[in-house]
Amino acid sequence: MTDAHPQELGLLAKLVVGLAIVLIVAGVLWHGVTVETFQRFWHDLVERTDAPMRFRFILQPLMAAIAAVHDGREDARIGRSPFFVTLLSNPQERIGLLREALNATARIILLGFVMDVIYQAFVLKTFYPNEALAIALLLAFVPYLIIRGLVMRVARSRMRGQSGEGADMNHQR
Repeated sequence: MTDAHPQELGLLAKLVVGLAIVLIVAGVLWHGVTVETFQRFWHDLVERTDAPMRFRFILQPLMAAIAAVHDGREDARIGRSPFFVTLLSNPQERIGLLREALNATARIILLGFVMDVIYQAFVLKTFYPNEALAIALLLAFVPYLIIRGLVMRVARSRMRGQSGEGADMNHQR
């Protein structure tokens, strides 16, 4: 990260982290960690795409994409390294980047969690805390991480193309 002051977690991001910890513990205590639990999770995940409230499989990634486009363009403007690559390859910047991403997606993750709780209550008639957390992260945080880097690369190449066109125009005069 190029910022001199690392970004702190905002209130919503802290809420997401706290909620994630509570959900993981509750899920393990209520349902355990077994092969059957993982099989149910994958079955439920596949079934959710055809079930009521399937619009969230479009809504959450779309909202994450909007946040990622904004942040990816800003990364290109200030000359940052690609987000996901830096996240994976630079341990010194990893925590700061994750904080930044969590701050950017906290609202989307919370919305996803609430939608999954509603879905589970009406369709599954039960509550699987770990599934709710996994779905919220899969639909919001993961797309943000991927799209942000892609947008930054596209924006950077466009910026290079525009500056190259301006240089060509000056050469022709």
